[in-house]
Amino acid sequence: MDSLQKQRLTIGTIVEVHGPVVIIDCTQLPPLRQALFTCFDHMSYLFEVHQHLDERYIRAITLHGTAGLSRGMSVYDTGEPLHVPVSEHCLGRLLNIFGEPLDGQPPLPKTDFRNIHAKPLPLSEAIGISGILETGIKVIDLLCPFVKGGKTGLFGGAGVGKTVLVMEFIHAVSAIHKGVSVFAGVGERIREAHELWREMQQAGVMDDTLMVFGQMDESPGVRFRVALSALTYAEYLRDTLHKEVLFVVDNVFRFVQAGSEISSLLGRMPATVGYQPTLTSEVAELQERILSTRQGAITSVQAVYVPADDMTDPAVSAILSHLDTTVILSRDQASKGIYPAIDPLRSSSKLMDRHTLGERHYTVAEKVREHLARYHELEDIIAMLGIEELSALDRQIVMRARKLQRYLTQPFAVLAQHSKQTGASVPLAQTLTDCEAFLAGDYDDLSEDQCYMRGSMQDQP
Repeated sequence: MDSLQKQRLTIGTIVEVHGPVVIIDCTQLPPLRQALFTCFDHMSYLFEVHQHLDERYIRAITLHGTAGLSRGMSVYDTGEPLHVPVSEHCLGRLLNIFGEPLDGQPPLPKTDFRNIHAKPLPLSEAIGISGILETGIKVIDLLCPFVKGGKTGLFGGAGVGKTVLVMEFIHAVSAIHKGVSVFAGVGERIREAHELWREMQQAGVMDDTLMVFGQMDESPGVRFRVALSALTYAEYLRDTLHKEVLFVVDNVFRFVQAGSEISSLLGRMPATVGYQPTLTSEVAELQERILSTRQGAITSVQAVYVPADDMTDPAVSAILSHLDTTVILSRDQASKGIYPAIDPLRSSSKLMDRHTLGERHYTVAEKVREHLARYHELEDIIAMLGIEELSALDRQIVMRARKLQRYLTQPFAVLAQHSKQTGASVPLAQTLTDCEAFLAGDYDDLSEDQCYMRGSMQDQP
């Protein structure tokens, strides 16, 4: 941008720098969310307007590091909010919040741009829930099915298989539905981002995936907006390629944390438990753009950290109110060697009713859940007195529940090169058939080991 153009777009000067917050004296007030920039050492530093202090001064959040910024530096107006370059060639790429490459490859062609603050689609263009999105993962399709075009929360700590499950979802969308995936890394550690990127390449799912990262060491403005930037790409792929889009966010709680950090920097009075007063609207702004149209669908899987395991935390409650399916990953399940380590009794889906699932699926799922719940109730008695002390009916339920528990384990395609086991994807109809056979006693003669880590019961063990 030449000096004449800069002069024409000059909007003010920096008067204060407080960490990532910059106070700018403006000759003309820019609208909120406008993207501004300044130049230093042949580099452009972007700001986003967050607050009007009076008729002259604004507070803006930097989207780069603030080293080198000083009072008196001229600030220029881009004339629009933050936007990212979009292209059909974005799949297979690793990008930052600005759509710039992090993978060492050439930049995306800057021929078409999209505003990251786009409004949600009008209700007249959106379509509602259109049934189940099959993943080929038995325990999910049976007990907590994904809503096609809906939102799923993945609750789990470190080391219980959350990343592996996310990669398998991406693999399933690519293999079963011929769809594409967009991964938003909100506040990711650089080690986590690099490992995930390499694992996705090794698993062969990177070609149908776009990854957008806002790392933990970056400005809170970046961590707050990177999910919107990734969602903008998901909307572009939905509207342009007309395919199933899986939108994965890891971690939504870090998005809330970044908003809380910005709220404090702007001097807002904290609300419940110290969270920002705008918590609910900020979460809704992200969630309400995850919609399906007649041209394509966006199905979202969101990893959610639960502070102190308190599901009543205001941030968790605000996120939960938007979710259709809740998947709980349990460390207890993982310690037993049950992978995926999903707790079938605590996980749930709004689709679990006869009208949506159909009579057969609903009946089988309820009976499986009843068996597993009864086994859970009797575990303490079995540990203290032994299974011989149970009634004949309870012994039968426990034995079938243990086999069902092991049947719901599954080798994943994305781990095939590590586990030396071929990944298994099981259609929902086959899962229902197998579970009906377990419940009817057809597999009572099998050992538990024969039910463990296999696909359908018709496959060779």
